[in-house]
Amino acid sequence: MTDPLTPTKRKDPLIATHAGHVSPALRSRAATAMAARAGEGRFVLQVCDDCSRATYPQRDRCPFCWGTLNWQDQPNGAVIEAETTIRSSVDLFFKDHLPWRIGSVRLDAGPMATVHLHGDVGRGDHVRMELKLDRAGNPALLAMPEKETPHMADDPQLRVFTADPKFRRILVTDGRTATGQALAEALLKAGADTVFLGNADPLMRYPGQDRIESMEGIEPVRLSLTDTRSIEALAGQLGGRVDIVVNTVAFARQGGVGFGGNLNNLQAGLDLEVTGLMRLAQGFAPALSARSDDGDRSAAAFVDIVSVHGLTGKAGYAGSSATAAARLSLVASLRGEMAQTGIRVMSVLTGPVDDCWHQNVPPPKTTPAQIAGAVVTALQQGQETVCADEVAKDVLSRWQDDPTLTIREENK
Repeated sequence: MTDPLTPTKRKDPLIATHAGHVSPALRSRAATAMAARAGEGRFVLQVCDDCSRATYPQRDRCPFCWGTLNWQDQPNGAVIEAETTIRSSVDLFFKDHLPWRIGSVRLDAGPMATVHLHGDVGRGDHVRMELKLDRAGNPALLAMPEKETPHMADDPQLRVFTADPKFRRILVTDGRTATGQALAEALLKAGADTVFLGNADPLMRYPGQDRIESMEGIEPVRLSLTDTRSIEALAGQLGGRVDIVVNTVAFARQGGVGFGGNLNNLQAGLDLEVTGLMRLAQGFAPALSARSDDGDRSAAAFVDIVSVHGLTGKAGYAGSSATAAARLSLVASLRGEMAQTGIRVMSVLTGPVDDCWHQNVPPPKTTPAQIAGAVVTALQQGQETVCADEVAKDVLSRWQDDPTLTIREENK
């Protein structure tokens, strides 16, 4: 049975921070393709077009008939055939996390696989397989208990594959919005130790301020993503304490490109959402990376909440879609940089948010509670891409099937 995680004691400032290491980079396009699907929370295997047999590990051709392989979602059950515990390793990452349990399982889909084992499973157990990403962004199979067990989320090996907010300190960049406040509450309910709640203008009050700032675990901080000095000052103050950064800023305004557009709104949106994202990353990414493997409460993730219409554009909200597209591009680049240091970079995609700037958009719309739930899910599952609502899921699914068609459909 997994031992419960206990709050980490205050670190001795005279003790050097433990250097973080990651596993070797991916070496094949097939492994990278599996990682992309793992980042979406899918359990997939390669299946041969000719003999219809599933195979693992990743290959370029079917090992049975040399046929073409394609990725397909598969049943995620398995039986553990054998297990062992690694107690010595020359790999820098595993050397720091020993002992480490692995085993051989017979997947319900057919193949045998060598997998990582949760602490509450053993030989002969029927388990639930999850396709996870390790700290370097590599795909890995993890055998989980079929049913919830006491303190299951506290398993040390599982926490390596996630960014669970339990006992962690989290910066939410904009607490003035309903989304930021809902997220702060959800993170505290998920076990976060402290939520630093950003406020770009402390002299101006905002709806819900007294309630949210009076909650235990909430610590208001001054933070404006349009002010480089504000970010540098906060990073200098909190860089060694923040474990997760969640960017909730948004600047949604109606307007087209040739008709009804406002260049001032576009420039303000680009400065806040795009340049602001770069300021935020430059302020906090180095400090997060330096603490990526610093014990039970190490730095873990950088999360950006962004409109799914950054993939397609959206007639009537051209400026907002353009800034979302730029943010998705920046986050993709940041993900590649941070994979070398062990910090997860996540995108939470939303449809139109149920706020005052989308009053003329018909339902369904995304609620702040849905966005908050999606962020917590992404952190607990270690996923790179999560959709907060059905609109985002629908747009993303259609875009993956046929990008050109979806762009036309969203801009009719």
